[in-house]
Amino acid sequence: MPDLPFLPQEVIRKKRDREPLAEADIRRFVQGTVTGAVSECQIGAFTMAVYLNGMSREERIAYALAMRDSGQVIDWSEIGLSGPTLIDKHSSGGVGDEKVSLIVAPLAAACGIHMPMISMRGLGHTGGETDLLAAIPGYDFTPPRRRFMEVVRDIGCAIIGPTAELAPSDRPIFFVRDVSGTVESIPLITGSIMSKKLAAGINGLVMTVPFGTGAFMHTEAEARALAESMIEVASGVGVPMVALISDLTEVLGDSVGIAPQLREIVRFLTGAYRETRLLETVLALAVEILRMGGLAGSDAEARQRAMQRLEDGEAARRFARMVAAFGGPADFLDRPDAYLPTAPVVAPVFPDRAGFVAGMDCLRIGLAMVALGAGRTRPDDSIDDAVGLAGMARVGTAVGPQRPLAVLHARDQSGWDHAAAALRGAVRIADAAPPDRPVIVGRLSG
Repeated sequence: MPDLPFLPQEVIRKKRDREPLAEADIRRFVQGTVTGAVSECQIGAFTMAVYLNGMSREERIAYALAMRDSGQVIDWSEIGLSGPTLIDKHSSGGVGDEKVSLIVAPLAAACGIHMPMISMRGLGHTGGETDLLAAIPGYDFTPPRRRFMEVVRDIGCAIIGPTAELAPSDRPIFFVRDVSGTVESIPLITGSIMSKKLAAGINGLVMTVPFGTGAFMHTEAEARALAESMIEVASGVGVPMVALISDLTEVLGDSVGIAPQLREIVRFLTGAYRETRLLETVLALAVEILRMGGLAGSDAEARQRAMQRLEDGEAARRFARMVAAFGGPADFLDRPDAYLPTAPVVAPVFPDRAGFVAGMDCLRIGLAMVALGAGRTRPDDSIDDAVGLAGMARVGTAVGPQRPLAVLHARDQSGWDHAAAALRGAVRIADAAPPDRPVIVGRLSG
């Protein structure tokens, strides 16, 4: 009996009606997003059905593997690489969080890890690693597979975006999720992240799963559910994984936006300034990566080794070499302002009254930055690399007439005024500083 024709609407109907999806149905639907057999509106209908009805464990694994297999899967033995030091890092996303990858990858490489990282662009109210890289003149974040592999081998790290060769189905699905109200779906997040990681042929994965107003998972329970979902997929294909649950109830680091975050990355790597919570996040990830790769026998040893590579400049040198290897300026680390745009209106935002920062609504801050032009409301929107904020006051900081909430970078005065009002409304001021909150609050592994 001949095979029945593939009808995308039947897959959508089954998921809409909460019927189980066969692995073959999932594979054909995912492949159809690459070949054009599945339209953008059908992707939107499918993602909404998944958002509303979820996926079983078997469906999540099948979905992630189908997305992985929509393109090539890297075999590192082709260039003589193998073993436990092929480890990737990722985050499920949050306001200010995307800068972490551009710090951790060269740091891990400086410590002896080989880190192939296929990252993503901004989603919803948050930015993305590939948006940061795209702002570096000449940086090719969609290189041929062979070039990607060679940079990992020679430098120890390479950060790129999804390409036509590696997990290509993630691109059309990701774009639709961004504007269809399905960003927060745990099965869709799991498939997007794990497909790219598995396509990179890694032997281990370490990631942060943030929660809070600045993250896609608003509560710690939701973050743990997402971590468990991804660990299930990783375990299903035999890849060790550690997930760190992180508190993103405040902006991570002190900047949001493309050029402001790139400047912060340079300051962090060169030692000019390292915001406390960002440093703790970076070191916590480095510890897990080095332990997983067998390069440290204890957490204390791993932390000491990572800190040494930051202080002696080797992590910064690996970052500079990676940028140059993908076509960016060889002196970007030394002269970032020569290559990054500056916003026409740059001015501090002062609070309505003096006091201490007691909390902040990071979602509102992120949306204000999107309104400035630092994010997208449609998949084909361009990002204004110059705009955003820097010098964000962290929770517990005294603010007032001499200490602003942040410095806003805007395209015009009207944009600055609207963003400043949103920022003041998003930050809660109290008479006393609240107690410190740890940035890493939990750990899951599988």
